[in-house]
Amino acid sequence: MDFTTETFDATIAEGLTFVDFWAPWCGPCRMQAPVVEQLAEDYDGRITVGKVNVDEEAELAGRFGIMSIPTMILFKDGQPIQKLVGLHSQGQLEAIFDSALGE
Repeated sequence: MDFTTETFDATIAEGLTFVDFWAPWCGPCRMQAPVVEQLAEDYDGRITVGKVNVDEEAELAGRFGIMSIPTMILFKDGQPIQKLVGLHSQGQLEAIFDSALGE
């Protein structure tokens, strides 16, 4: 799911939402993408997973102080609860997701 400035607030308002801030020219972002896509599939229905292209949505990147990419933020009911910068393994992200879900 691609988030835009127009859809962002409504999408993250309820439940858990994981947002990957990335850019197409970013090598580490391209390496992180398959992990994020797999997590979206594995946690479908429990955590909303989406992406924000920082080149196209600079306002959102600025709003959350994104200085390096990839940066990923886990939101709960619209509020950021965890911010991750750089590459993270699927196992690391699963542990964060499971903790947030209380599993």
